[in-house]
Amino acid sequence: MKILLLEDDSLLNEIIEEFLDELGHEVHTTFDGQEAIEAIYERSFDLLLLDVNVPSLNGFDLLKSLKERQIDIPSIYITSLHTSKDMQEGFDSGADDYIKKPFTLSELNLRINNIKRLRQIDNQEIKVLSQNFSYNYNTKDIIFENKQTHLSKTEAKVFEYLLKNKNKAVSIDEISLNNWVYDEVPTATTIRTYIKNLRKVLGKDMIITIKGIGYKLKL
Repeated sequence: MKILLLEDDSLLNEIIEEFLDELGHEVHTTFDGQEAIEAIYERSFDLLLLDVNVPSLNGFDLLKSLKERQIDIPSIYITSLHTSKDMQEGFDSGADDYIKKPFTLSELNLRINNIKRLRQIDNQEIKVLSQNFSYNYNTKDIIFENKQTHLSKTEAKVFEYLLKNKNKAVSIDEISLNNWVYDEVPTATTIRTYIKNLRKVLGKDMIITIKGIGYKLKL
């Protein structure tokens, strides 16, 4: 997984980074909120690990800002704020989980694996979706009804986001903001073209239009 770590305690930051590296994750470390949000805008992450009381922009406000922009990245708070009010604010800001300091690294790993399961962050090379439908994350090939179709890099980004949010309606803006940095975001027309191309492979009944919202991959 590609993980962003926001932790201003340099020793704890290093300990967590080394632990996650050993587990095979790709970790980008930051020490203040502004640095973290700039990194999020510049690259793609599967998970955010966020301290709250950090310089520039606190973790609660950072996540609220992302949600307001329809940027939905799984997130876990790791913080010394222990009260039920703090936890409520954390979950209200959009967090998936909340870990109180001090915590063990094994607990952190359990929480990460749980988020991976709940959010369907799948690192398997091939994901079997039904008896006649599978997808290869490495080669970007859809195998549907015994026919193999290779997706372009951009088509794969759109499909993988729909797949991650299967049976849920997502907007064009949400697809764009969660897959491209700001200066590379494709136009709405381009996104619709990718959807049209995917429908040629899967059929119109699998990717349906939700009026006034966007699209849904129906599985």
